[in-house]
Amino acid sequence: MNVQIAVHPDKNVLAAATAARLITTLADLQARGVVPRVVLTGGGVGIALLRDVASSPARDAVDWGAVDVFWGDERFVPADDAERNEKQAHEALLDRVPLDPARVHPMPAAPADGGTADEARSAAEDYATVLADQAGPDGPIPAFDVTLVGMGEEGHTLSVFPDSPAVHEQAAGVVAVFDCPKPPPTRISLTLAAARRSREVWVVAAGAGKAPAVAGALTGTPETELPVAGARGTEVTRWLLDTEAAARLPAELRPRCT
Repeated sequence: MNVQIAVHPDKNVLAAATAARLITTLADLQARGVVPRVVLTGGGVGIALLRDVASSPARDAVDWGAVDVFWGDERFVPADDAERNEKQAHEALLDRVPLDPARVHPMPAAPADGGTADEARSAAEDYATVLADQAGPDGPIPAFDVTLVGMGEEGHTLSVFPDSPAVHEQAAGVVAVFDCPKPPPTRISLTLAAARRSREVWVVAAGAGKAPAVAGALTGTPETELPVAGARGTEVTRWLLDTEAAARLPAELRPRCT
């Protein structure tokens, strides 16, 4: 398995460096005639890097009208809720570049009253159908080019939490997640199996609280205990960290700070 680790001085440099890496990756794919498929994440650093993409002088190296955009997980809240990853992504980047709306694929929102468990399950099924349509004959999950994921201090990624039904899911590509340890309790999420359809998975993590889970995931802790350990790309898995998140890595895994 090809694992590459980059360590940056702090979360701000991490976000800026990841933004630059994303612009370069998308532009390089387009130069080869590929329409990139990118899966976005939320969270502090995940949204910060989108803002950095939007403000970068290099952003116009990408033909944004020829990029397919998906999400790895979403809070099952109404569409206008400030907690929606989609809403935050639009404010940070998507409303500031000339995307083709037909190529932007958000996860369904909850109805205004918050929705029921059955409605959340239906939303997950609807997104699975979207993915299957985009995948075509290679379905039911597209072969994503870049999947961005964050992680929690307990090792969750996407909305797949330790020893949860989602982490044990092997068949479905999209699931409804209930009783999340972090609010809101109901979410829609890609599974680890779906993330592993991506050519590259980028795990973006900052802060000392992430350090034990980062080290555990990179030294063999199973994904049932640390789901982020199961977020792997078919070609490369990139761990993009700040110095605090990398602090517990064994010496042989820790690169010099860039």
